[in-house]
Amino acid sequence: MKRVGMVLIFAIVVGVVADVLADMTKDKILREADQRILENRTTDGMLKLIGPDGDAVKEGLTARIEQRRHKFLFGCNIFRLHQCRTPEDNEAYEKYFSELLNYATLPFYWWTYTREKGRPDDARTEEIIRWCTVHKVTMKGHPLAWNYDEPRWLPDDPGAAMTAQMDRIERCVKRFAGDIDIWDVVNEATDYGRIALRNRAPKLTTAIDQMGVGEYIRDAFRTARAANPAATLMINDYRTDQAYIDKVLKELVDEQGRPLYDVIGIQSHMHGKYWGADKTWEVCERYAKFGKPIHFTETTLVSGPRTKEGWHTTLEGEERQARDAAEFYTVLFSHPAVKAITWWDFSDQGAWQDAPAGLLRDDMTPKPIYNELKRLIKDKWWTRITKKVSRDGTVEFRGFLGEYGVVIEDGDRELVGTFELEKDGARPIEVRLKRSK
Repeated sequence: MKRVGMVLIFAIVVGVVADVLADMTKDKILREADQRILENRTTDGMLKLIGPDGDAVKEGLTARIEQRRHKFLFGCNIFRLHQCRTPEDNEAYEKYFSELLNYATLPFYWWTYTREKGRPDDARTEEIIRWCTVHKVTMKGHPLAWNYDEPRWLPDDPGAAMTAQMDRIERCVKRFAGDIDIWDVVNEATDYGRIALRNRAPKLTTAIDQMGVGEYIRDAFRTARAANPAATLMINDYRTDQAYIDKVLKELVDEQGRPLYDVIGIQSHMHGKYWGADKTWEVCERYAKFGKPIHFTETTLVSGPRTKEGWHTTLEGEERQARDAAEFYTVLFSHPAVKAITWWDFSDQGAWQDAPAGLLRDDMTPKPIYNELKRLIKDKWWTRITKKVSRDGTVEFRGFLGEYGVVIEDGDRELVGTFELEKDGARPIEVRLKRSK
């Protein structure tokens, strides 16, 4: 009787969800996006402004409040930093990246990261870390485990090869803890048995076969967790259908059925065709039911067709790329489960598959997509306000979640302070001001 009741409840829930999904047409998704963004990405804030003398700031003074950084992670892989064709290209890459984005994916492909046994390329990682730290860019490592290829020195013995894989995971996570605390632990586990992978990574694939994919991914996450308990651990895949759920997410749980992952990573390479608002929303809904944050980890829209001579960016393609990207980002930013979007790649120069997928052209000039995303991220979805201080030294406002600066002009002195606006943060937020230099 209890089982029948549970089945009935499940059927009702499924029916309700189906009705909701059916009701979310493209027009409705887009029409209500701004309201969802207001509800999910902003909050009311009250500042209690304290001057250098310890007293509340005087009533009537003007407070200029401006956002400095989004809580939401808007990112891109940063593989070409300092490695473009010319110094001028490198300078443009840095400028445009830092002006738009607050999140970067660093490369940790095992077969290139450790070409020689015992000699990982930490120097390159440290170079990128220094740059990201200066520019307040949050970092993610990608990926720790993937059998797309393998180091040539990997042992033939499956047990020894698996030991080397887990040692690599432990080393990377420990080595960069505090700088890189977000990791794509396992990449594309839905297709670990493909013939192409067996040819490219025969030793690692054989080791995974013997261990079993489920146990392999569980072991990888347990190893990463032990190496840095505070890290955010992500599973990442290009499949968005039931295979991702059945082959990976249902396997990646502990003995009590609790997820071993912190975030669900979803790739969205759209070299052939844009998903559209309705499919994008449906994918978000499908994975939101797991109760974990969603990161769109690899997003691609191209700005031109593929011909016999290769890919080419075109004026029409660039306009379409910008239009589709704006819609895609709007839908994702409006969905409460989505916490990050990572573009792939930043410029056409050196882009994956040589496709015109960048926010910048091959000559490092911004495409319309760059300007459109900047309009959204740093203007429409950005808080800049001026308010008068109330009698008790407070200022009330509504803003996007993130980091802020506040400036008060009091006679011949300028007072400055910083604060963070959180959805469930303390109220009021006490801001201790100091004289600007």
